[in-house]
Amino acid sequence: METLRERYLKGNKREKGKILDEYCQNTGQERKYVIKKFRYKVKLKETRKKRKEYYDNNVKPTLVEIWNIFDRPCGQRLKPLIGDELRRLIELKEIQCSNGITSKLKKMSSATIDRKLKHEKEVLKLNFKYSTKKNDFVLLNQVPVKTSADLDRTLAGNIQMDCVEHCGMSASGEYANSLTTIDILFGWWEGEAFPGKGQERTLIAIDNARKRSPVEWKEMHPDNGMNLLNWHVYTYAEKEGIEYSRSRPYKKNDNCFVEQKNSTHVRRQFGYLRYDTREEINAMNDLYRNELRLFKNFFQPVMKLVKKERIKGKIHRKYDKAKTPYHRIMESDQIDEETKRKLSEIYENLNPAELKREIDKKIKKLYEIYSKKNGGKVDLAVKKLIPSMVSFSMMHLR
Repeated sequence: METLRERYLKGNKREKGKILDEYCQNTGQERKYVIKKFRYKVKLKETRKKRKEYYDNNVKPTLVEIWNIFDRPCGQRLKPLIGDELRRLIELKEIQCSNGITSKLKKMSSATIDRKLKHEKEVLKLNFKYSTKKNDFVLLNQVPVKTSADLDRTLAGNIQMDCVEHCGMSASGEYANSLTTIDILFGWWEGEAFPGKGQERTLIAIDNARKRSPVEWKEMHPDNGMNLLNWHVYTYAEKEGIEYSRSRPYKKNDNCFVEQKNSTHVRRQFGYLRYDTREEINAMNDLYRNELRLFKNFFQPVMKLVKKERIKGKIHRKYDKAKTPYHRIMESDQIDEETKRKLSEIYENLNPAELKREIDKKIKKLYEIYSKKNGGKVDLAVKKLIPSMVSFSMMHLR
């Protein structure tokens, strides 16, 4: 600045203007303030000291480690997990951090968590999406149509269900399908893989998922797919005393709860590859029936929509505090004490970090089976379909 000041004071109007333009462009300071600085008519402002960062780089590595253990949830879902599970992770020696870092992590707001994890999320962001054309469906006039608003969200046992296809880039032949079910009130999720779209095989998968669920089923609500909307399932529901309803054609929002889980609980784990062998289906069921269901139901918080209103053309949504399906069941008076006791025993014996490692290991094994089936060669088009979690696991599981 001292060099420019001498030129500024000697220059004419046009020269002064060029000097000011150059200085303001390089420093970002206001033009009037710079003029006063050049004329010695103002006391130069002291450079403001940068405030010391409270959540510094000593906190972030531990936060990222916890975020990865719980399958990378958003800040609103991760905050209650830090409060509930951090102590257990330290006791299990999965996390090593000082008391100061522990205190900071528990004080951290959900917005701060999201800011600190912004770079990590950008690295793992997956923009590729792939879908297949759905087959035709059949409407059964005997089954009543219900929207998501018609289903009682305060009653335990209302189950939404859907099937996810694992056909890769071709829908020909027989391939694996995943049945996903979710209780609307608690968010308790169950999954089961089976070959083909046979109605009897689908019914067996429904029965297996129902037996594993701690919630007594009172109503089944599938979409209009033929493998879920048929006489086999209709007769089963009637025999077991379960109500049976369906969603409207081409209205995914009528099955919104289970559609969300299709993305986070199925596609994110298994991607969009084609699984069509018994070995691959067994590997998927090994996850569905063991580690994956335990991890998702005991350590993955869910936020429920409490209120939605339109203000000046903009929709404002309000959600309740994020809680895991397990904690929602434990707080409910619609579940008997014996079931709560059994769930509590299971919870006390679980290690979320160990579950996450086992899930990653089994997904890596499934990918190896898939690669072996294709002669160890996977073309570039198929590699794009590999889920982010598999790619992430393969980097860290050497």
